[in-house]
Amino acid sequence: MPRPILATIDTSALAHNLQTVAHRLAQDASGPPPFIWAVMKSRGYGHGMVAALAGFSQADGLAMLDIDEAIHCRELGWSGPILLLEGFFEPADLEILTRYRISTAIHCAEQLDMLESGPVDCPIDALVKLNTGMHRLGFQPGEYADAFARAQALQAVGVLGSLGKMTHFARADDDPVVTQAQLDCFQSITRDLPGMVSVCNSAATLTPGLASGLSASNGQWVRPGICLYGASPFADQSAESFGLRPAMTLSARLISTHTVPAGEAVGYGQIFRAQQPMRVGVVACGYADGYPRHAVTGTPITVDGVRTRLLGRVSMDMLAVDLGPVPSARVGAPVVLWGQGGPSVDEVALSCGTIGYELLCAVAPRVPRREI
Repeated sequence: MPRPILATIDTSALAHNLQTVAHRLAQDASGPPPFIWAVMKSRGYGHGMVAALAGFSQADGLAMLDIDEAIHCRELGWSGPILLLEGFFEPADLEILTRYRISTAIHCAEQLDMLESGPVDCPIDALVKLNTGMHRLGFQPGEYADAFARAQALQAVGVLGSLGKMTHFARADDDPVVTQAQLDCFQSITRDLPGMVSVCNSAATLTPGLASGLSASNGQWVRPGICLYGASPFADQSAESFGLRPAMTLSARLISTHTVPAGEAVGYGQIFRAQQPMRVGVVACGYADGYPRHAVTGTPITVDGVRTRLLGRVSMDMLAVDLGPVPSARVGAPVVLWGQGGPSVDEVALSCGTIGYELLCAVAPRVPRREI
């Protein structure tokens, strides 16, 4: 039989999370609610493009990084808007954008240079990005008016189609003062410029009223990502508290059980030592499957429906668990590393000193995936 490990992707949970976010936005809006770009970076945050597309079939648009993933979505039948969040990288990309009707972010002068270098078959929709303090991508505040004017000139000659304005928040998950300063910067620079606006990531989308005062002549688009997959962008608020459901369940089985004598150690480096005789189970999951090697003893895991803990250092293909709370567990017992019926991916990430995003994206290709 195949090695007993599986990532189960619940497309109904993806659809539920999208609907939940849309409902929150509608309740919060004083006018028409924002449109939603469902963000599908990194193969749908590790869930797979096919599953993510099935779950987000009712989204207003899709947003991603890879032009090949955008093409794949078109080939799978998606006919709605698609946005490349990093834009395009070379002049040859422009023909693909026009052929597949893909929208683009414009965040640097070099992209404008490429657009100005030659005609295109049909206008490309675009959002011009402003750096409001993230200092990653985007035109500086003093450069933005000129960049937008160049984009408008390209629009006038049919190279660009609809134009919008966008930015990205650095601390929408933990610092409203910084976020408001970024929002104020965006407003002051873009207020008199036409077009749609897009500023909200998951944390901003879930924060009531954050962007309700934004002016937009063509509407507002939000860009939720991690929350659509059933994880939380906030360290102090669970996904469950927002009514979100985990879309990925990483599960495995026990492949061995044994008793470790008092004083003996478990695993590489012998970093966990039994204080008394204890039953230990070995699970068919390791860091080559995407489970974090830096997970510490005590990281939550569910065995046979009972919550227990990781012991010692994670190996390439295996990890050890404490079977004290599960005395009846035997070889073949089901194990949930995270997801439905187990700890949330955010709980596991917190124990590992990282974030749920990393764990979801890191599940290895060798782990079989099943959509339900």
